[in-house]
Amino acid sequence: MNDWQRKSPLDWEMYVNKLVKVVAVEKHEYEGWVLTVDPVSATIVLATFPEKEKGSLSFVMGHAVQEVEILREGDSDTEQRLAGILAPEESPAYSPEELEQRRKALKAWLEANHIPVGEQGRTLSVAGALTIEPPYGPEQCSSGNQIILARLQGLLQGYLGQQG
Repeated sequence: MNDWQRKSPLDWEMYVNKLVKVVAVEKHEYEGWVLTVDPVSATIVLATFPEKEKGSLSFVMGHAVQEVEILREGDSDTEQRLAGILAPEESPAYSPEELEQRRKALKAWLEANHIPVGEQGRTLSVAGALTIEPPYGPEQCSSGNQIILARLQGLLQGYLGQQG
């Protein structure tokens, strides 16, 4: 176990939202903003923001870390960019009427394709094995059966592609 792995989560917290240079085994060097440190493996999650690009994440495994040097403190703008890197893309806001219209259209489409569908409040229940929550897209499908989930998400993607 190396010195980095021996640190506590409180020690690692002081690196979050700071620009660091990490020296790992075999003299590999990584530079980026610390998004977080995994408390179990001591893995450092680094974010980089190339000009006019979305940003990327890299992971330096805790056991490989030899040295971490803070290069710069983060400001509030940096903190917002780091917080936004894992935030889901903004989904369009739908009015209650639009959600109702989407639910009815999807239910009718499923029925037309002989897929058994029922309703539980605003949730659609497909064959008792899958649910679709508002706003009724592939991301809102959930099921314990991964095969059914993947197939219905694929169908739903095709259906929405035809609509839009």
